[in-house]
Amino acid sequence: MTVGKYSIVNPSEGQPFPDSHKLVVRVSSPKGNNYHLGDLVDSGTFAFTAAESGDYTTCFWANKHKPPVKMTIEFDWKSGVAAKDWSKVAKAGQVETMEIELKKLHDTVSAIHEEMFYLRERYETTIAVIIETNSKMATLSFFSLLLCLSVAGLQIWHLKSFFESKKLL
Repeated sequence: MTVGKYSIVNPSEGQPFPDSHKLVVRVSSPKGNNYHLGDLVDSGTFAFTAAESGDYTTCFWANKHKPPVKMTIEFDWKSGVAAKDWSKVAKAGQVETMEIELKKLHDTVSAIHEEMFYLRERYETTIAVIIETNSKMATLSFFSLLLCLSVAGLQIWHLKSFFESKKLL
């Protein structure tokens, strides 16, 4: 959505515009489609929804000014959210609809918030289980290593005593 407003600044305040202060205005799309054409105007507005992507242009020109005249133009171009007239949005019938939509959004946000707390609690529980499992595995690994070293020591003792009884050592 695009909205524009333009007007010629009156060189002599409080007096009517001279006839020489008239403009031709054209708003066009990047592909050359015209969205607004004002012929010999001193002010105006335009509004359109952009159908093409790209840079839209506004051209101002003054025809056949003799003698040449210097003009100042006030120009305001708004697009997107800035172009929307929010005062018209809050009509009586729409306020109730918007209130219902806001309540739905609030309930959705509350559900997401509760889900986040639930997931955080599950995460903390999972971390506690992981830490407990790691400590149990470390203890089991230590006892397994002790058992393996004990068995190896017993094997060496048994083999040494066997070879000594056979007088091989």
